[in-house]
Amino acid sequence: MFARNKLAKETSALTRYLPSSEAMLEEKNSKDNHHWYRNLRKLQWVWQGVDPIEQEAVLSKIASSTHDRSHDEWLDTVAGYRSGNWAYEWTKLGAAHQKRGQELDGDEGADELFQAALCFSIAGYPHIKGDNLAIQTQVLANAAYTEGAKKTRYTIKTIEVPFKNKKVPVNLHLPATDKPYPVVIVSAGLDSLQTDMWRLFRDHLAPKNIAMLTVDLPSVGQSNRWPLNHEFSDLHHAVLEHLPTLPWVNHRRIGLLGFRFGGNAMVRLSFLAPDQIKACVALGAPVHDVFSSPNKLKKMSKMYLDVLASRMGKDVVDIDSMSGLMSAWSLKVQGVLGSRKTKVPILAMSLDGDPVSPHSDNQLVALYSMGGRAKKIESKTITKGYEQSLDLAIKWLEDELI
Repeated sequence: MFARNKLAKETSALTRYLPSSEAMLEEKNSKDNHHWYRNLRKLQWVWQGVDPIEQEAVLSKIASSTHDRSHDEWLDTVAGYRSGNWAYEWTKLGAAHQKRGQELDGDEGADELFQAALCFSIAGYPHIKGDNLAIQTQVLANAAYTEGAKKTRYTIKTIEVPFKNKKVPVNLHLPATDKPYPVVIVSAGLDSLQTDMWRLFRDHLAPKNIAMLTVDLPSVGQSNRWPLNHEFSDLHHAVLEHLPTLPWVNHRRIGLLGFRFGGNAMVRLSFLAPDQIKACVALGAPVHDVFSSPNKLKKMSKMYLDVLASRMGKDVVDIDSMSGLMSAWSLKVQGVLGSRKTKVPILAMSLDGDPVSPHSDNQLVALYSMGGRAKKIESKTITKGYEQSLDLAIKWLEDELI
């Protein structure tokens, strides 16, 4: 599958910028002194199911590689599909878990296969359009997830939701099939896949007898046929409208949970369809501040700028004009936050000091939600912060859905 990609163009070199933006990036990179092109989400990946020792072993192999890099200063830019290349090392780990999963039965085998899917997804991270290796790792992630679904004691169904004359595949996870269950629609950020969310269901929602339906944001994963624009909750709205046709879920008890840009979409949806939603949680969601301040966008890492440009379908990027277009993504500019309140209780949270989702954004969301709440997660360690915010999120949803 990967054989013809020995010379595949390396991820950090895929996005092209205008000379003025290129100069801005080079100046920023020289000041930043970061050793990785990718933003390493180590704690998030561990929370999602990656073994921390295996993770460090993979990162060590990438860091110590002697092969040529696209950028000498960034350790994860080894070109070509070979040892030391980001996709190669994570795919190798995924394949080891997949093999174990195929040899084991029941939930034990399923968990290994879901872990394989997560490793394959990270192999394609941050899922830039035109990244041939990432496209292939997504195929592997979906295949491993499908294999895992057949072994787990829970029921996982792929539902095809009609949207703009096409169909978008979403994954429905059910604690059982004996009755319609309350359901939480879950959407993550622009650089992750819906197959990353298994642990959220297994450890947090299934024990509460709540179903989970995962949706990729427009422009990424299974939703990559639709461009990203300021109306990116429209796809989630189509999913919401489709739920009454599914016999396994209680469409009168629907919650929303969004991480990062998924949180923006879920907050927007809470204002557009308040009669269909019981509760919403947004974690680290950008809703206004970062879109209204071009300087904040310019401070983002090259990886994040590449992701935004890729999702917007930009061939050659001018950072100034991109930040101008993104002002339309602000829910305040759209008039969603600022006209009338939604009756959906929204819990808006972020970790203390989050540059993408400052506390002022969460306060803005809470202000326009009846029963809404803004919560700043102050924690000595970010790991505790993750656990604390998830516990709060599940409790918030459970109180409204059960």
